Amino acid sequence: MTKTARAGAAPRGRRAPGRRRGRVIAALCVLTALVMPLHGWIPNGGANLGSLVETFLPWTGAAVLPLAAAGLVRRSRVALIAVLLPALAWAALYAPALLDRGTGGTADVTVVTHNVDDANPDPVGTARALVASGARLIALEELVQPAVRQYERTLAATHPYHVVEGTVGLWSTYPLRDPARVPVTSWRVALRATAETPKGPLTVYVAHLPSVRVRPSGFTTANRNEAVGRLAAELAAAPAGRTLLVGDFNGTTDDRALAPVVEGFRSAHEAAGAGFGFSWPAHLPFARIDQILVRGLTPVSAWTLPATASDHLPVAASLRL
Repeated sequence: MTKTARAGAAPRGRRAPGRRRGRVIAALCVLTALVMPLHGWIPNGGANLGSLVETFLPWTGAAVLPLAAAGLVRRSRVALIAVLLPALAWAALYAPALLDRGTGGTADVTVVTHNVDDANPDPVGTARALVASGARLIALEELVQPAVRQYERTLAATHPYHVVEGTVGLWSTYPLRDPARVPVTSWRVALRATAETPKGPLTVYVAHLPSVRVRPSGFTTANRNEAVGRLAAELAAAPAGRTLLVGDFNGTTDDRALAPVVEGFRSAHEAAGAGFGFSWPAHLPFARIDQILVRGLTPVSAWTLPATASDHLPVAASLRL
């Protein structure tokens, strides 16, 4: 006589449906958790998938909530436990960025960089907002005529020294010497100038790297990456000393494609900012593509300024020479 199966038990040789639930969700949780520390293993190839993921790397944590919700809907304990993996990985890697990393103390110079937008309807208002920040050095990108003349007139009283090359410019309260064009593509230039501060010379580079696009065929970065190579060669050949590299890089410091430029520099925001410092787009920023990088300088604090009429937020940093 055969024994009657216990009520509610799954037949022998079969897994209970509850144990099978959520296996796909759990696998996605593991994958998300691995992407955060191992993003460098994602191949770039023709579609530049690696660079695309790295551009929005802090947002990988946004997957935790929908994954947890899916686990609840599926009533899967396996999935809900697995959700802890990306949650803990994000907390370990990115939660410290939410803290204020400012070092405090006295700064010698404040710098602002701002992509002012070639379609900016209020250059005068934008310039006045940047002056109100108290910055000694103001770098502007995406300059076009006749807006350049409006910036020059508005900034002349407070920042009497300036140089403009192509679509980038630098305004300073300190004298500027040895201005130079730095070709980064066949059609775009950066600039270099030396600011004579009370504590000695400070070499300043202002760059606006070409735009990138997300298309069905992938993440198109060829022009930007070409510019990165040329700018990196310029920086490698430059004399050692205090150097400031600012501008719109159309990429984050996590993006491996920017490594040749970022190498040897510190991000002022990563060293002394608070939060992620997202700067684009201005109405709902989700990426920090506007950078202040330093070499031979100590970041004291870093922050984003309130929105202007541009599609980027201005970013600022106070530095000790």
